[in-house]
Amino acid sequence: MTGTLTLLRLALHRDRALLPAWIAVITVLIAASASAIAELYPQAAERIALGVTIGSTPALQALTGPVFDSTSVGGLTAWRTTTMAAVLAALMSILVVTRHTRAEEEAGRSELIGACPVGHQAIPASAVLVAAGANLLIGTLITIGLAGQGLPVAGALAFGLAVAGTGWAFTGVAVFAGQLTAHARTANAIAVATLGAAFLLRALGDAARIEPLSWLSPLGWAQRVRAFAGERWWVLVLFAVTGLALVGAAALLSGRRDLGTGLLAPRSGPREAAASLAGPFALGLRLQRGSLVGWSVAFAIVGSLFGVLARSVGDLVRDNPRLAELLSLIGGGPSMLTDTFLAAEMGLLGLVAGGYAVQATLRLQGEESALRAEPVLATAVPRRRWAASHLAVALAGSATILAAGGLAAGLAHGLRIGEPVKQAGRLLGAALVQVPATWTLAGIAILLFGLAPRLTALAWAALLTFALLAQLGELLRLDDRIRNLSPFAHVPQPLTGPVDAGPLLWLCALTATLALTGIAAFQRRDLQGS
Repeated sequence: MTGTLTLLRLALHRDRALLPAWIAVITVLIAASASAIAELYPQAAERIALGVTIGSTPALQALTGPVFDSTSVGGLTAWRTTTMAAVLAALMSILVVTRHTRAEEEAGRSELIGACPVGHQAIPASAVLVAAGANLLIGTLITIGLAGQGLPVAGALAFGLAVAGTGWAFTGVAVFAGQLTAHARTANAIAVATLGAAFLLRALGDAARIEPLSWLSPLGWAQRVRAFAGERWWVLVLFAVTGLALVGAAALLSGRRDLGTGLLAPRSGPREAAASLAGPFALGLRLQRGSLVGWSVAFAIVGSLFGVLARSVGDLVRDNPRLAELLSLIGGGPSMLTDTFLAAEMGLLGLVAGGYAVQATLRLQGEESALRAEPVLATAVPRRRWAASHLAVALAGSATILAAGGLAAGLAHGLRIGEPVKQAGRLLGAALVQVPATWTLAGIAILLFGLAPRLTALAWAALLTFALLAQLGELLRLDDRIRNLSPFAHVPQPLTGPVDAGPLLWLCALTATLALTGIAAFQRRDLQGS
């Protein structure tokens, strides 16, 4: 552990902009949501009515979890934001830990540090301390923010600790994943896949009311702390034990491998490349094939879940005569609610697909930093063609995974209502209209790669900003001019209205402009490894 404090200061200095941004987003999100809920539902009767609706709609419970106490503003705040805040804290922890452990090892900087009088566990220990400290600060600020609005202090503290505990558990997941593979991208993929599995377990458990499934997920634990609804403090022990166990296991495994390697040995490739790998596009596709397949499978699973749950939204009309009467006045019915739900979920898939677009585009930076770009560019392959090939993979891949999600949702929903072919076509179209907005994020990523490769993290910041504007802009009553900054605000909804091709065309034009500018800038600058 020698040198841990010095490395901790170094990590905090490197993350002096990134960590405050994560912390501010998560804490402001919770505080603003609580204020908005108090304003939207000032009367207890209104909150109780909303709770009844949530309790009778498995689709809502799958997305945000069950509501344990709808009589209070705190209870509704916990229902609406616990899962979202816990997921954000988990993502922050995963990215921070991998950045300071496996990424440093892959880049060779850990070896340089190891040549100094630094203990073997100092690097992972400093990364764990950074993530743990950030999560503890998030929990503290959430507690202060909610209690400062007059909500019960015990509930605010339980809420903050639930979010911080989820981040701590996934700190352990990230440091453990870093021992399994030699590449930071793969370590992040393993940890994020674990987070995705945790979300699915919680969603299935809550929607089907199968409690054991929800208890298998740290996200389910965060809900079952029951902030503002008779707090269960003992659930917090599960977070502490899980994080400590994974961190301890990672420390043991790190002593069983060589520096720069993982416990899972990479598979040796063929001695000679296939003829299909003769061009840069084929090489880019081969490099990202595994990631694309993984994303496609995940989208198909999530899309199927949305399709299965969609019918329960329409059942609200049957159980709510007043809602049925309102819909009949405007010419709608159960199908209107179902289509609105499915359109919203296709929008959510579009936002997540933006994460793939950014990740796939920034593979360019990974290849450049690892000095694998130089041998390729030393041949007859021009820079613009190499960069364009990876961008093309990102664009085609984002369309592919959205198609997988839309088709799966359409088939699942169609099989439940006896219209599989019709619904598959409708939901496929609803998913594909998200593609131009998703491509905009790829354009932002390649623009930053060409102009300012040190600032490519801003592409992820743009994705997070767009996601918050899309998911919480209406709840927070943001001005339309602010909400329209997100490209996803301009995507038409073919399930609920006519499709205007104009916004889709100008989003494609914006992507082309960003991409051409980024590629042109890349042609003029030096390689990082040169």
